[in-house]
Amino acid sequence: MVRMIASDIDGTLLKNGRKELPPRLFPLIRQLREQGIVFCAASGRQYSSLRRLFEPVADEIYYICENGAVVFGDGPKPAVLGKTVMDRSLAEQLIREIVSREDCEVLISGENTSYLMPKKQEIVTEIRDFIGNNVSFITKEGEVPEPIIKVSAFCTPDTTLPEKELAPKWRNYFSGAVAGKQWLDFTLADKGKGISALCSALKIPLHEVMAFGDNYNDIPMLQKVGYPILMESAHPDLKTKVTTHCIDVPEYICEKFFPNIETE
Repeated sequence: MVRMIASDIDGTLLKNGRKELPPRLFPLIRQLREQGIVFCAASGRQYSSLRRLFEPVADEIYYICENGAVVFGDGPKPAVLGKTVMDRSLAEQLIREIVSREDCEVLISGENTSYLMPKKQEIVTEIRDFIGNNVSFITKEGEVPEPIIKVSAFCTPDTTLPEKELAPKWRNYFSGAVAGKQWLDFTLADKGKGISALCSALKIPLHEVMAFGDNYNDIPMLQKVGYPILMESAHPDLKTKVTTHCIDVPEYICEKFFPNIETE
């Protein structure tokens, strides 16, 4: 029995650089809800960015944001169902180390604001214009006016070297996870903790959850739920951890729950 479906966004629902979700997803979410199955967006993205993506059904779904560091309920003014705050002193130390690297920019996440200290325009374009986050600019880490829930390194050309050098150093303090070609995220949470917090709030057993993902930061969530699905495009190393794969999330949902409805 499935009572919740959770899905990663970038690389899972949004593939090949797409900015908009497949339109056929929205009626499926409503049909699932009619069947008693709730939908959750589970992403490294900010809450406001996710609401804009899911605008047609924004009040009808749940949100695991910032890689599990903050969880929002449904409705127009949702409650925060879970929030994991980083130690301020350690977070600021990590921020300074990321900023000092020539191959990294830093993104600091509050509950629903991204704080940037941009060296180049590229990260502003990525976060504000492409992803659509609420953005505030600061000149030093001490200017963040709220608890820090995630610190991310935006890496050029990719995460290979930063992950190798930063993740081992900080693993005793924060969870570090590759969240895309250029993103390395540090939190005290992960999507596994996020899905656990949401299921606890909704009183849905984890074994009654189906979840989709495509990257390393999705593995904690996929390992928690009863029905984990990995995208066929995922790195081969991940396919040994999750044995059920799919090519297209709406198509997979339709085949499993609404086999007599066309997906296109």
